[in-house]
Amino acid sequence: MKHTSRADEFMEFASARTGHLFRSACLLTSGDTHLAEDLTQETLGRLYAMWGRMGRIGNPAGYAQTVLVRTFLTHQRRRSSTERPLGELPDRAPATGDDPALRVALLDALAALAPKDRAVVVLRYWEDRSIEETAEALQVSSAAVRTRSVRALGKLRERLGGSLVAFATR
Repeated sequence: MKHTSRADEFMEFASARTGHLFRSACLLTSGDTHLAEDLTQETLGRLYAMWGRMGRIGNPAGYAQTVLVRTFLTHQRRRSSTERPLGELPDRAPATGDDPALRVALLDALAALAPKDRAVVVLRYWEDRSIEETAEALQVSSAAVRTRSVRALGKLRERLGGSLVAFATR
């Protein structure tokens, strides 16, 4: 019987979840891949620091997403998080989907949302979490999640020209 160390278990978990965490971070940061990498790395660092106590957590993958969202929100509260150099405009990450214009439009629409509204949209509709799970992850009430969902989806519809369905069927 092979005995795996704490570090080996974490490496296995991190290898399996890093891609998903990074994709979620890209959505949270509205396509800023550099910040998404930083958030993913910080999330994995925080998880590693407490990996020995993870046995008490029933869903480590869900917990990792919660840590990612909280790390993102903490970053957004920092005054320097909105500073951007303006010497040259960075290239957008290459689109891997069928419609690059749709991807850019959706990322721009997400960027227009407040950070907590963006977090609600990512958790509810990208991560497919329930209202209660989203509320727990963000440490707010279920009513706050419902309100933010309605408001955020309304803003996305406004920004995307009225109907998200029209973009989905392209």
